[in-house]
Amino acid sequence: MPKRELDAYDRRILEALQQNGRLTNVELAEQIGLSPSPCLRRVRLLEEAGVIQGYEARLAPDEVGLGLTVFVGIKVERHHERDSALFRKEVSTLPEVIAAHLVSGESDFLLQVVVPDLRAYERFLLNTLLKLPGVKDIRSNFAIQTVKPQSPLPLDHLAR
Repeated sequence: MPKRELDAYDRRILEALQQNGRLTNVELAEQIGLSPSPCLRRVRLLEEAGVIQGYEARLAPDEVGLGLTVFVGIKVERHHERDSALFRKEVSTLPEVIAAHLVSGESDFLLQVVVPDLRAYERFLLNTLLKLPGVKDIRSNFAIQTVKPQSPLPLDHLAR
């Protein structure tokens, strides 16, 4: 459940901004059926509440020279809070890691890594990942093709 109750206007704002974060307030207001002033007020409230966390451009990895995506499962030695916090802190500083999740199952953490090529991943694995605190095991899965890139959150369920 969301911490903030989202009404139909909020959901329409979020859906529109997920599709095009560059909409002007006037365009957004027109699209969702509000006048600009209340629309802007709602957007600001959604930002302040942390529902909208930021605005960014989606880049084509291949076009910027990051042609290899690797999903890396990492198992850690111990599950002490201090060790886990240190591991999370270190992973958060690595620009090659574009997403990191604490997961259940075979691995403890699942990282999404982007690098130019296999040779760059080899260097990243040997010089960085294997040296992270508490790492016990690493399993790498290489993306052959992206079937569906990251997409907007499905907000339809909120209307029920």
